[in-house]
Amino acid sequence: MTRGAAGPTLVLVLAVGVLVATGVTLLLERSLTRILLGVILLGNGVNLLILLGGRSGAAPLVGSAPAGDMSDALPQAMVLTAVVITFGLTAFLLAVAYRSWYTSGDDEVQDDLEDRQIVRLAERNEVSTADLGGEGPDDDPEQVDPEPARRRLRRDGT
Repeated sequence: MTRGAAGPTLVLVLAVGVLVATGVTLLLERSLTRILLGVILLGNGVNLLILLGGRSGAAPLVGSAPAGDMSDALPQAMVLTAVVITFGLTAFLLAVAYRSWYTSGDDEVQDDLEDRQIVRLAERNEVSTADLGGEGPDDDPEQVDPEPARRRLRRDGT
């Protein structure tokens, strides 16, 4: 901070903490709507944190004030960029939530069958028998690249 400028107040620091904590809590929910709200709150909390890291002062225009009294323009530029990124991510998550609601009538994220199998195996401390490895490169269907499809060349006469 510069001389004579007050640092971040306790209210702003608490606001950052509340926004980030609430955003992270909402991100851990299963509903896509709550995840969307969590992303928005987390983005706003991080933006406020970045702004608190900057120096306050006069407008950063050449000739308007001495260089030592100008505010730092880098945090402002970073927040502007972060706002655009958060907006894009919010639009994407909103589209995903809408599509989920449109197709299934619910926006809750369901467990995948493979996720459930991994949890069961982890509880029993076992290894999946689906792919233990050790096969040759030609015997493992997961590792073999399929041959490219053969295209027939059509010419005018044939």
